[in-house]
Amino acid sequence: MKKSEFPDAFEDARKSKGLGYMNDQDDPVQMVMRFRDLRKCAHDWKTFTSAGEVGRTVVPSEASIRETRQIPFEVDPPEHRGYRQLVENWFRRPSQPEYKARLKVIIDEMIDHVLDGKEIDVVSEFALPIQSRALTLLLNSRYEESEVWIGWGTHVFRSEGEALDGDKAALLYDYIDDEIERARKNPCGDLYSVLLESEIDGRPLTKEEIKGVMILTFAGGRDTVINTITNTIAYFAENFEKVKSLKGDENGIARAVEELIRYFSPLTQLARVATEDTEVCGSKVPEDTRISLCYAAANRDETVFECPNEVKFDRKVNPHVAFGFSIHNCLGSTHARALMNILIPSLLEKIGRIQLNEAEENIEELGEFTRKVGFHKLNAQFYPA
Repeated sequence: MKKSEFPDAFEDARKSKGLGYMNDQDDPVQMVMRFRDLRKCAHDWKTFTSAGEVGRTVVPSEASIRETRQIPFEVDPPEHRGYRQLVENWFRRPSQPEYKARLKVIIDEMIDHVLDGKEIDVVSEFALPIQSRALTLLLNSRYEESEVWIGWGTHVFRSEGEALDGDKAALLYDYIDDEIERARKNPCGDLYSVLLESEIDGRPLTKEEIKGVMILTFAGGRDTVINTITNTIAYFAENFEKVKSLKGDENGIARAVEELIRYFSPLTQLARVATEDTEVCGSKVPEDTRISLCYAAANRDETVFECPNEVKFDRKVNPHVAFGFSIHNCLGSTHARALMNILIPSLLEKIGRIQLNEAEENIEELGEFTRKVGFHKLNAQFYPA
């Protein structure tokens, strides 16, 4: 099997029952796997809430290591609307030409840096630096801060071999606390400063609310972006002639970005908590138990996507849910799309060949399912065009 192949771990369960099951730290999850069922549940925030106990909306649950509510991700209407409107324009900035130009500089410099044929680990020496340096644009932070973030590794809540790492999470919390105080004393136009100057319902945001936005910003787009970049490099290396056909085709590249994101689905699932006794796919869901919106399964639903296990750059209709659906669709999607729509043409312009070498797959253990989500390590050599 090619390194860039990602099997559908959920096909049998999706076709037969539409549901899967996993026990997450003694907090069971029924996994909703069909596209239409998932969208229906995602839209029904009154029955399936994101605003319950802090941390339970994530799989694996972060309830044991996090007390701060991620905003607006763990808030439902009517409060959700105010928080979302507060930050939405900020997170739309990646669509601006100036932002894209600065992002292209970061990506081009990184590609140029590896174009010497020396073997690198794509995860830690390519994808992680791009993700962290691009994040300085999203936060409008100093470029030098990216070196701190690179030092955290690919996930802010996990260490290698650990499902969750409370000590590592505490590093992020302390860092954000310090940055909020720094911005309070010396506002400079970064996201911290903007939030400190913002109001909701006629009052300033509390420190805890600001911290909630920042935790979401750091955690939500970290390993997902790193996986997307790394997986794209693997695909690029093994399907070079196919990808080369996109050169100069802006619309084709945009379609390819959406298709790669659908196929790789870098975020497997997120949870919701039932507010009452209900049912999904004929299965009982008791009050205060969890379902998950299994985006990776829904994005391979054969009733929606023709040949779902193939990467089809000419897919005309691609309503994938890799960025979520309904009110809680991903705030960082504009940034992620901008990054990918710059990365691919830059690779096509600068790269002549990528040689893949040793790889260590990142496999998620999800109860009865095992899913390849990316790589812990992907050694490669980049050669210029």
